[in-house]
Amino acid sequence: MGPGGEQVGIVRVENALRLAEEAGLDLVEVAPDAKPPVARLMDYGKYRYEAAQKARDARRNQANTQLKEIRFRLKIDDHDFAVKKGHVERFLGQGDKVKVMIMFRGREQSRPEAGVRLLQRLAEEVSELGTVESMPRQDGRNMTMVLAPTRRKADAVNEQRKRREAERAARRGKQAERSSRDQARGAGSAGQQKD
Repeated sequence: MGPGGEQVGIVRVENALRLAEEAGLDLVEVAPDAKPPVARLMDYGKYRYEAAQKARDARRNQANTQLKEIRFRLKIDDHDFAVKKGHVERFLGQGDKVKVMIMFRGREQSRPEAGVRLLQRLAEEVSELGTVESMPRQDGRNMTMVLAPTRRKADAVNEQRKRREAERAARRGKQAERSSRDQARGAGSAGQQKD
């Protein structure tokens, strides 16, 4: 194959090496198991650099989803519920899964339906950020439910990175504006002292 990806045909190795040398490129075997083996004229250094760039971008966009855990009590106050719901929303917004656990004490164990209602209420209130991955289920003194985010972790990380860069640019702009204002003041006061 030629440097532009065009088919050259079956060529002897000596002729292929001469063509590569004339073009200032490398002869790289891309499919050694094919009959006959396929080789391509290319700049091998550039090819390795581009492959490394692609691999780096793939690693950057690959983000590991974590399982965060939030614990509730059955008799939770409205404000406490709102605070914990805020934590769940933040975790889901960051692209992480959330395991919500209700801990029962004493006689509360005889009323698992109250725990199910509380978990369903939470699921409804955060429905735009996440969906129920595993329905509420009781195991011993605890009832658990897992919420999965609606958007991927990589998207959330990229959005967070862009937001931070925009904030930094805005801060730099304000600092530059402030320093130019200070310089103008300094020049103005120096001119007044000469008079």
